Amino acid sequence: MCQTSVFQEKAGGVELLLENVTSLEVLADGLRIASLFEGAREFPGMAIRRIDFTAGKVFLYERK
Repeated sequence: MCQTSVFQEKAGGVELLLENVTSLEVLADGLRIASLFEGAREFPGMAIRRIDFTAGKVFLYERK
């Protein structure tokens, strides 16, 4: 099973938000991300910057 991690890009680096992500849904004002062990969480104002499918990483940024 591929395990995906979600990171938030910030000035000076990245911060790990969730591991073992099972789904990601784009909402009108943000994202809903579910993980294997933590259930679903919403991230208002966030958007996808890029996805590295080989490494299993999703990078988010805060929209302004």
